Amino acid sequence: MPKRTIVIAGAGVFGTALAQRLSWNEDNAITLYTIEEDVIADINTKHQNSKYFPGRHIHSDIVATGDIRCTYQADMLFLAIPSKAIEPFCKGIYDYTRKDIRIVNLSKGLAEDGSFLIEQIPFSHTGSLKGPTFAVEVMNGDPSGMTFGGSVEDYTVLQGVMQDTGITLDYSHDIRAVEFLSVLKNMYAIAIGIVSGRYNSPNVDFLVMTKSVNEMRKMLKLYGCDEETIFNYCGLGDLGLTALNDLSRNRTLGLLIGKGFSNDPKSTTVIEGLRTIKLLGELVRSKGLERQFVVLEALYALLYSGASLNDYYVTVLA
Repeated sequence: MPKRTIVIAGAGVFGTALAQRLSWNEDNAITLYTIEEDVIADINTKHQNSKYFPGRHIHSDIVATGDIRCTYQADMLFLAIPSKAIEPFCKGIYDYTRKDIRIVNLSKGLAEDGSFLIEQIPFSHTGSLKGPTFAVEVMNGDPSGMTFGGSVEDYTVLQGVMQDTGITLDYSHDIRAVEFLSVLKNMYAIAIGIVSGRYNSPNVDFLVMTKSVNEMRKMLKLYGCDEETIFNYCGLGDLGLTALNDLSRNRTLGLLIGKGFSNDPKSTTVIEGLRTIKLLGELVRSKGLERQFVVLEALYALLYSGASLNDYYVTVLA
């Protein structure tokens, strides 16, 4: 039986870690696509990616390439590239790939106009894979859980690809909800990090976390998404990982703000949550929903409307 042809676009930390785990399944033939020539040479000659995982061995069957034609006959294509690259990348390969190719989006964020990334992917078989997974732990082989959003047919195929990898999947029919939760959890992780920066108290953390979960459900409803998706790995699981673990960039930003070191969004442009706060904060204000989204409104006021840290604490802890 021929192996499945799996291509992962993006050989950064998560793309590399996922390739390593998928290599555990002997039915997968894995290619990492990247524009980084030093990474390609490193993987193909030394079986390592020293730029992102120094000192770690990469399975010798994993091949890296900068030739986009590797996608043309792929059975499944994982997108682990920056969110702003999703649309041009997909449009660039669309006319050349198999029409039954299955696309799995790993990237997180919203498009510049506030739409979901998944809406920029023109393929028929498209899904979203999100969950509480730090790349280093995926690379280490730790058991992990992720949610697939998409069709049952594509989910069944993905289960075969993930077999024997130690990654457990759950399912949601609502691909938009899976995409949206991966964005929402980043901004609420910042919110929880801010209170952790001052109080260092589990009581306070979970007070704000509970409020955050309720607001995430309301935001799903506002966008016409399935609220129940919050109980999947991509919901509560990913929020807990991102909000309560110091490996999280968004929690770290919150901690710094809470300790008074920074509240300037311009200095933290790499953090996905900030643009979401601005976008959704403006949406909430435009609809007069500030009282329904107290944590989000407090975050927006702190970062973009000149409110003080004390104002923030008074609002979210009330």
